[in-house]
Amino acid sequence: MAKTNAGNFFEDFYVGQVIRHATPRTVTTGDASLYTALYGSRFAVQSSDDFAHALGYDRAPIDDLLTFHIVFGKTVPDISLNAVANLGYAGGRFLAPVYPGDTLSAVSEIIGKKENSNGKTGVVYVRSTGYTADGTEVLDYVRWVMVNKRDANNPPPEPVVPELPSALDPQVLGNAVPLLDVAHWDTDLAGSTFRFGDYAKGERIDHVDGMTVEEAEHQIATRLYQNTAKVHFNQHTEGQGRFGKRLIYGGHVISLARALSFNGLGNAFHIAAINGGRHVAPLFAGDTVFAWSEVLDTAELEGRTDVGALRLRLVATKNRPCTDHPLKDTDGKYLEDVILDFDYWALMPK
Repeated sequence: MAKTNAGNFFEDFYVGQVIRHATPRTVTTGDASLYTALYGSRFAVQSSDDFAHALGYDRAPIDDLLTFHIVFGKTVPDISLNAVANLGYAGGRFLAPVYPGDTLSAVSEIIGKKENSNGKTGVVYVRSTGYTADGTEVLDYVRWVMVNKRDANNPPPEPVVPELPSALDPQVLGNAVPLLDVAHWDTDLAGSTFRFGDYAKGERIDHVDGMTVEEAEHQIATRLYQNTAKVHFNQHTEGQGRFGKRLIYGGHVISLARALSFNGLGNAFHIAAINGGRHVAPLFAGDTVFAWSEVLDTAELEGRTDVGALRLRLVATKNRPCTDHPLKDTDGKYLEDVILDFDYWALMPK
């Protein structure tokens, strides 16, 4: 009997299947520092114990996306080791703050699957939940991933495609943020004077800066999350594939774009929910990432006088500055430079 893990193929998944993922991970200040070094994120709440504590946190929580990537990484050996592509996200909620010293683990449930028309691959829909060691849920989200079949001759299953929300109700947001003493929100230290009331629906923000991706950086980042997907590491295999080189982990793009968004959204300190997201096109080492945001909506949160919510569309491009807010052509198709279309709720002090 083989003792190595070849990963699951499309045929191995079934709706209702629950998978408890291996390797719980204790998050350290070293992880947080390396994350900052890789992306240059500058949000003050996650950067400074003193800043966070003055507002009402125990200390600086780790970056929301670091939590997301670690939980995501737990799922890869079981869900997407044989994936062709991670296609999208929906219904993601950040449910509790995560601090250095917390141990994260993950459980996933298969909620849908559908074979593609080529008969060689299929789409698997997965709801994954991240927990701390005491059982506190810190994150849950849905993603769908295209996975290779083991044998193209195997008959297709009955398709099951789950209904997913287009956006989360803002009234379910904020569980990961204590009631803040915003009188102690120092805009000089935060790096922005613009608060919740300064943003309006329909506003577009070019985040100006660009960041070039290096081969070593994206591989270090993906290893930081213990993400073992073959397409990110194995040049011997990927050199013979469709692109002839390694793909950059889509989450790396999200973190780059989020870090770039500080210039224009410096007080949008917390990602409260992921409404949806698509990796529109691949990114490769040597490409330069730019980003822009659109305010899709604003919302007051019931029982919260300290923060409000902005629904933001974060768009990332490669090798194209975003002064003209590029997205789609006149036929509604994404422009070839666009690599990410990400819809999320962020909290901002009033």
